[in-house]
Amino acid sequence: MKNKPIIGITPDYSYDKRRFILSEDYTNAIMQAGGIPVMLTPTEIFPDFADGILFSGGGDVDPLLFNEEPIRESGEISPLRDNFELWLCKEAFLRQIPLLGICRGMQILNIAANGSIYQDIAVQTDTTLKHNQNAPRFYGTHTVTPTPDSILGKLWQEEKTTVNSFHHQAINTLGKGFFVAAYSSDGLIEAIEQKAMPFVLGVQWHPEAMQQEKQKAVFTYFIKTATEYKDRRI
Repeated sequence: MKNKPIIGITPDYSYDKRRFILSEDYTNAIMQAGGIPVMLTPTEIFPDFADGILFSGGGDVDPLLFNEEPIRESGEISPLRDNFELWLCKEAFLRQIPLLGICRGMQILNIAANGSIYQDIAVQTDTTLKHNQNAPRFYGTHTVTPTPDSILGKLWQEEKTTVNSFHHQAINTLGKGFFVAAYSSDGLIEAIEQKAMPFVLGVQWHPEAMQQEKQKAVFTYFIKTATEYKDRRI
């Protein structure tokens, strides 16, 4: 137990219920990969106990935080969550702690590095691909292609992989230091990585909800880098 890395996970927040919300899919994926999951609630103190941080999925990010006015299709926002996660992410960049961003979490990584997102891909892009599926969460409904030199490309060792999809927003302008790690058939960015850090990966789909070995490999590699980070600190 003592050798396992501690992974902080950011939860969603409901203003109506005054409640933090975190799907067990995230905690189960971390435990199955060999880590210890801990929920991170908003604070002004960086969680130095964490060996890695997972930014989970959820609602939309306030467009004002990436210097845009909200369009009509922009969804519900959570100021508490937005401000905490952006601060946490920027601090984590400075510490070069391993980071995994899922769906909204990928967008947080990008915005924290001064990138931007499409507030609604249906009206701001010309895509005709369905990105918000009507199918079980464990089921993949469209393919993504990893770029050759990316972590995903090395893990999967194949051109395309089927993923699930539950989003109406996507990366627009890449944040500083990021490169495209995977894209969908319509050209939208499906994964991003940082060039200068040991492990900073964002994916637009939800690998925690899928049981395929390719998706489990993402968490296995995340835990491996978190363990290495933990060992360097000892």
